[in-house]
Amino acid sequence: MLPCVCWLQPLLVLLSSVLRAQGENCPASCLCPDPHTVDCSGRGLIRLPDEIPLDVRRLLLSDNCIPRIPSDFLVLYSDLVYLDLRNNSLSHIEPGTLSTSSRLVFLDLGSNNLTEIPSGTFGQSRSLIKLRLGNNPYLSRVNEDAFLGLTSLRELELERNALSGLQVGALSQLPSLRVVRLEGNPWVCNCNFANLFGWLEENSQKLPNVPGRVMKDNERRALGGNLQGDGLRYISLQTVCSFIHIRKKNKQQKVNTSRLQFCLSMRFMLPWLCV
Repeated sequence: MLPCVCWLQPLLVLLSSVLRAQGENCPASCLCPDPHTVDCSGRGLIRLPDEIPLDVRRLLLSDNCIPRIPSDFLVLYSDLVYLDLRNNSLSHIEPGTLSTSSRLVFLDLGSNNLTEIPSGTFGQSRSLIKLRLGNNPYLSRVNEDAFLGLTSLRELELERNALSGLQVGALSQLPSLRVVRLEGNPWVCNCNFANLFGWLEENSQKLPNVPGRVMKDNERRALGGNLQGDGLRYISLQTVCSFIHIRKKNKQQKVNTSRLQFCLSMRFMLPWLCV
């Protein structure tokens, strides 16, 4: 038994030194609850922390004041699978920043100051499964190729931004998409928005269940007052958008009857898109 103990002793010393080194590599003011997690949430950071362990897999940076991510930040962190940058001060993502994040599965960029998601932002991160971009109050544009290459993406959150429109191609090129959140945006609900309506109608199972709202009296009157009962509680997308179309046109010019009828011919129950 003694030779066995002698053989194990160097191994135990080596193991303890490795664990001690991992603890020492934890960035100042951050927590490292396990060897592959760095938690710097709510630390008042104004830039990314120094000396992040190269083998980090979960990096939590939410609730800080970080204004930017250097384009080469993720080059060294090839094992990173979970990145939380929620509730910071990010206004844009530099091109190429996420192009090397080949193993990234979860990315949260919600509650920042992003204004645009340009083409190729995510660098074909083929392992990405969940992407959160909601609650960016200045996010008004998403390029049609913004999500190009995200072949594994299942959940996309774009709720409560400043989007007035969205090209269908941005969504249709996501073959694995299961859930998309779009509620709470100031959509311009006119007939030019018909392509998105059609895609949402065909993919309604991908939308979360959102309670409908009761139609107001003036909305009912504008549509002839011919809806009754429970139908008032759920307003179809074409009804809400047609009413907005009528209301805006009445203030400026006569309603284009053919376009209005086209809108009314669409069949889709999504009262929460037009807010």
